[in-house]
Amino acid sequence: MIKILKYNEVDNAEIFARFEPTSSVEDVVADIIANVRENGDQALLEYTERFDKAALSDLRVSREEIDEAVNAVDADFIRILNRAAENIRRFHTAQKRQSFIINDMDGVLMGQKIIPVDRAGLYVPGGTAAYPSTVLMDAIPAKIAGVPEVVMVTPPSSDGKVNPAILAAASVAGVDKIYKVGGAQAIAALAYGTESIPKVDKIVGPGNAFVAEAKKQVFGQVSIDMIAGPSEILIVADGKTNPKHAAADLLSQAEHDKNASAVLVTDSEALANAVSEELERQIPLLDRAEIARASIDNNGKIIIADTLDIVIDIANEIAPEHLELCVDNPFDYLDKIRHAGSIFMGRNCPEALGDYLAGPNHTLPTSGTAKFSSPLSVDDFIKKTQYTYFTADALKSVARDVAKFAEKEGLTGHAKSAVIRLEEE
Repeated sequence: MIKILKYNEVDNAEIFARFEPTSSVEDVVADIIANVRENGDQALLEYTERFDKAALSDLRVSREEIDEAVNAVDADFIRILNRAAENIRRFHTAQKRQSFIINDMDGVLMGQKIIPVDRAGLYVPGGTAAYPSTVLMDAIPAKIAGVPEVVMVTPPSSDGKVNPAILAAASVAGVDKIYKVGGAQAIAALAYGTESIPKVDKIVGPGNAFVAEAKKQVFGQVSIDMIAGPSEILIVADGKTNPKHAAADLLSQAEHDKNASAVLVTDSEALANAVSEELERQIPLLDRAEIARASIDNNGKIIIADTLDIVIDIANEIAPEHLELCVDNPFDYLDKIRHAGSIFMGRNCPEALGDYLAGPNHTLPTSGTAKFSSPLSVDDFIKKTQYTYFTADALKSVARDVAKFAEKEGLTGHAKSAVIRLEEE
C-alpha cells in the first residue's frame, strides 16, 4: 500500500528519498565493452545468443523485414504512428537554431555555425515491453536537426525478429539503419563501431541499468543524452482533483518498472486517502499489476502539505521527470515550477499524452537531474562551431591589449603572437 506522509511531521529524508540501485554493474559492463572493442560482431552475436536467446547470422534488419513488419501492423496503428509523428515534428521543428553573423564593428566579423552530428545512434529497449514511441521521440528530432545517418539498435526476440511495431515506427520516423542487438553490448558497438555497426557521434535513448552504465562508461568517446533512471511521476493536486484520475495517472508510470516512482503531493488529506483507496482498487485490474504493485509499495508516496505553495516547493525539490499540475488555473503556477522534465497542465492532461501523442519529447531527465538538465531535443543532435575574422586595421586596434592580457597570465608566446604583425610593419 502507498505510504501517506504529512510534511513537517516526518523527517525530510523520508519525504525526498529516492530509489537507489543496490547492485553494482560497472565491472560486468566494462568487460562487455572491452570484448566488443576487441571482437566486434562476433562478441555481439555471442551476447545476443546468451542474453536474448536469438541465434543470428546477420545483425542488420533487412529492408524485407521492415516491409514485412509494416504490413503486419494494423492500419489503424500506422495511422496513430503518423499522427504522433506529425505532432512531434511540429514541436521539435520550433526548436531549430539558426546560424548567425555579427559584423557591427569595422573590420571585425564573428559568427556561429550550427552543424548536425554526422551519425546518431538510438537505443530502443526490449525486455518487458516494446516502445515504438521511443523510436519516434528519438529519431524525429535527429532528422529535424539534419543528421545524415540515424542508426538504431534494439534487442531481438528469441526468434531473431524485432517487434513489428518498433520497425513500423522506425519506418515512419525515417531511421536509416537498424541492428538486432541490445544491452551494454549495443552501446559499446555504437561507441566504437564493429564490422557491421558504424561508430556514431551521439547515443540517445533509455535502457536498463546495464545500458545506463554502458552509456556512462563510453561518454567522452561519444556524446550521450543522459543517464536515465527509473520512470517518475509527481502529481500536484488540490482537493478538487478526481481521485480515480490521480490514481490512474500514478499507475501509468508505476507499471513501467518495479523501481519506478509515483508521488502525489496535495494540500487535501481527503484526496490523499481517496487516492490511496483508489490505487488498491485499480492495481489488480492492470495487466502489469505485479510491477505496479511493487512500484507503489516500495517507492510510491502521498505527501500532504498545508498549502499549495508548500506543495509546489516540495515538487521543485524532488524535480521529477513528469509533473502534473492538477489544479484550478494551472498557468498561475507554471512560472513557480522551476525543476521538472515535462509539465502537464490541468486536469485533462494525463502524462500518457506526453508519452505518445502530444508532441513534446518523452525522453526526460530523471533522479532529480531536471534541476540542471533538459528533455531530449533537436539541440542534442547539433554542435556549434564559431568563427572570427579581423582585418589588419582591426587587429592593430586591439593587439596591444591582447598582448597585455596574455602577459598578465604569464603567456608571452600569446602576447608575441598578438603583436608580431605590428612589428613587421
